[in-house]
Amino acid sequence: MRSGSVSLLSVLTLVVASGLPAGAQGPAANASNGASHGHAVAVPSARAARARAPLALDGRLDDEAWQATTPVTDFTQVDPTEGQPASQRTEVRFLFDDGALYVGARMHDTEGRAGVRTSLVRRDASFNSDFLEIVIDGFHDHLGRAFFQVNPSGSKFDMLGIGTSCCDEGWDPIWEAVTQIDDEGWTAEIRIPLSQLRFSGATSQTWGLQLRRWIHRRNELDQWAFWRKNESGGPARFGHLEGLELGGAAGRQLELLPYVAAKTQNLSVPSADPFNGGNVQSARLGLDLKYNLSSNFTLDATFNPDFGQVEADPAVVNLTAFETSFPEKRPFFIASSGVFGYGGFNCYFCSNVSSLSAFYSRRIGRSPQGADLAHDAGEYADVPEATAILGAAKITGRTGNGLTIGLLNAVTSRERARVRPSSGSDLDQVVEPLTNYFVGRVKKDLMRGNLVIGGIATSVLRDMEPEFRPRLTTHAELVGTDVRYTFKERAYSLTGNFAITSIAGDPAVISTRQQSSARYFQRPDRKPGSNGFLTNALDPAATSMRGAGAYLRLGKDAGNWLWETAVNARTPGFESNDLAFLTRADYVWYNANVFRYWSKPTRWYRDLSIIVGGQEQQNFDGDLTDRQFHAFIGGTARNFWNFNLFVIRRPDLLDDRLLRGGPVVEKPGVNVLGSNFGSDSRGAVSVNGFGEYARNDLGGWGRSIGASITYRPAPNATVSLGPNWNDSRSMLQYVRRFADPTNAAFYGSRYVVSSIDQKQLSLETRLSWTFSPTTSFELFAQPLLASGDYFDYKEFDAPRQGTVSVFGRDRGSVAELPGEHPGDPSTVEIDPDGNGPASVMQFANPDFNFRSLRGNAVFRWEFRPGSVMYVAWAHSRSASLAQGDFRFSRDFGGMFENVPDNVFLVKASFWVPR
Repeated sequence: MRSGSVSLLSVLTLVVASGLPAGAQGPAANASNGASHGHAVAVPSARAARARAPLALDGRLDDEAWQATTPVTDFTQVDPTEGQPASQRTEVRFLFDDGALYVGARMHDTEGRAGVRTSLVRRDASFNSDFLEIVIDGFHDHLGRAFFQVNPSGSKFDMLGIGTSCCDEGWDPIWEAVTQIDDEGWTAEIRIPLSQLRFSGATSQTWGLQLRRWIHRRNELDQWAFWRKNESGGPARFGHLEGLELGGAAGRQLELLPYVAAKTQNLSVPSADPFNGGNVQSARLGLDLKYNLSSNFTLDATFNPDFGQVEADPAVVNLTAFETSFPEKRPFFIASSGVFGYGGFNCYFCSNVSSLSAFYSRRIGRSPQGADLAHDAGEYADVPEATAILGAAKITGRTGNGLTIGLLNAVTSRERARVRPSSGSDLDQVVEPLTNYFVGRVKKDLMRGNLVIGGIATSVLRDMEPEFRPRLTTHAELVGTDVRYTFKERAYSLTGNFAITSIAGDPAVISTRQQSSARYFQRPDRKPGSNGFLTNALDPAATSMRGAGAYLRLGKDAGNWLWETAVNARTPGFESNDLAFLTRADYVWYNANVFRYWSKPTRWYRDLSIIVGGQEQQNFDGDLTDRQFHAFIGGTARNFWNFNLFVIRRPDLLDDRLLRGGPVVEKPGVNVLGSNFGSDSRGAVSVNGFGEYARNDLGGWGRSIGASITYRPAPNATVSLGPNWNDSRSMLQYVRRFADPTNAAFYGSRYVVSSIDQKQLSLETRLSWTFSPTTSFELFAQPLLASGDYFDYKEFDAPRQGTVSVFGRDRGSVAELPGEHPGDPSTVEIDPDGNGPASVMQFANPDFNFRSLRGNAVFRWEFRPGSVMYVAWAHSRSASLAQGDFRFSRDFGGMFENVPDNVFLVKASFWVPR
């Protein structure tokens, strides 16, 4: 029994669109894309001066040009004493020329260099130090923003917010920052090429500007354009940067990024494999291209791209009927991902619900979907590890009148596997068809950003061989629209999105999609549906399927009292998995929460949040499949430790997924208690921990405990340990379905479920060692041990009820037969009715013991701006045994008995501006 994931959204991160980047430590974002709430505020302004001579970027600010400018000095505390003047003086100046914007900043400290806290980390990593942040709204439309952050060691962080999307951390512009620490504090001298920014073509310009300074030793966040933590803020509250006489200075710029890569793989393969001797070498080269079509639109293209991931996905044990989602890690798809974002979902507290996904980029270049065809065709098969991407291109940008546009197209190759049949000559087997993927996204900002209306269209088109037609759709489309409206000085918001999906193909593939775990049209007790424009009935002859999805939320997002209510729905025929991520359709979900926030510090806390609410869900047959009541309390203590505690109660509910295509049954009610805490992150050692315990009314239970421990032995080194222990007893784990004409209550089938004791122990280990702002080494390792012991095989007594009968105790008999050979799994044999007419059921014992070790090491060197060399090593080994017990010493030692796979990669890319 698992309680499911829980989303907790405190007021400090409600609407992070304009807050601090994820790389920042200390108080996070506390504002949305809003205007002032409750009172008018004077807009601060800064003025940039033209640099008449080239600047020497050395961090010393001794060029005469800096002395001729007027500094920005009026900063206000957000934390720890909200609304008070900054405790330390900050001076920020601006210069520009035809090619760049320059920022010169002096961060005074009354303790001199002793008061400065710094760390040396790779680009875009989290700072545990002082830092300065510059946020630029180049169009001055109160929506777009570019974040630039630098700390006293010269480490950099950057990201992009486009429209209401936040934030694109994959954006890696070419910019320079040089810093110095001295007896007065520290300084930063920054050069941002105009070609890396987006702005209008006007000759005279005013940009939106925000400046923030984090003083680490005081946990102090100072902000130039100030708003309170319980107010709506963001670009609409930014100050102004005036005096920019650019006249289209950015122009058009072409950037070429050719790369060359060499890889060697030492793999664990059978000795008789004719295609793989265990050692494989390969080399490739390709080209990435970036072209500024204008000062606000960019073309990115890639030819023969290297989309290998630098970091391995973590190992998981998944006993559900649903796919596991992993985050995107490939640079081409991460960059500008915010432009293509759709289906925004927000809740203060909710669980077991997902957004309306339209684009999951890891569908492009996935592992070949016909690998089993090759393995079925012969004794040995050489199947490509991933589908090659022949080419991909995207155009992204924003017009001066608030129209955000994103177009992406990618073509993946027809992949073939070499197959050695048991007799005869080798043959080629197609394992992935030639496929074209397209995504188009548009958003229009109206009413100075108070109203945003958008649309999205996606398409997957395949050129398939006959053997693939029963397996994959010929084409799949999604068309959607979304809207966000803020009102009452942006304290309130209405957010919604709606999409229609359509897939087409051979009747066999459409039938498979109809019977997938997302909808189970074959469920025998399902009400009769119809297949009009939207699909809602099983039809083995159908050649298409259509569905719709929708989400609508109304909420109050600013002030001390907040609230929300939302509805989220997918019709039974909604299917977006060809280019998105979908776990289930056929539901209508709704929730409501009330949120009280205290932002004024007291003797007990610095801030405090309390949330109470509930949620409910029905399928389109009207079955109540989810209902929960929850309460949450969390905040920040006076010593800067954070904490939260939550409780959830779910009553007995119907479950239309538990029997995986079988009738609806009842699942027991459950109580959940969870807690999280985090220490002050400024110390050499910081700890975050969590714990959760759940127990259901049938006697099942689950508990998990884990921590993230970070140790910083030096300013340039970090060691992180993430131990995690989970164990549970589920009383209703699905096992198998058997045909049985004598079991009329379950429509001629028997559905075997069981109790299962699961245990899982993992340890995520990370080492980061940074030699300079451009050179770093990182190591990641994750050992994982897991086991599952199945027992008390049983079946439900009747549909739509929760009572069960255990075989061998309440009815029939159960026996375990030994495997044919040593090490083979045993066979479970169940006679469901003793001397009755029902047939005996047999299946392999599903007990498992899984051991895995994954890791990688990466050396990264940016040998000149934009040009990077990687040296990487990836290691993986795993094994699964047919035994259900967990013994740490045996399982940990056995993990190293497996023969590993090792991959070594050297890659260099070269930035060539034209």
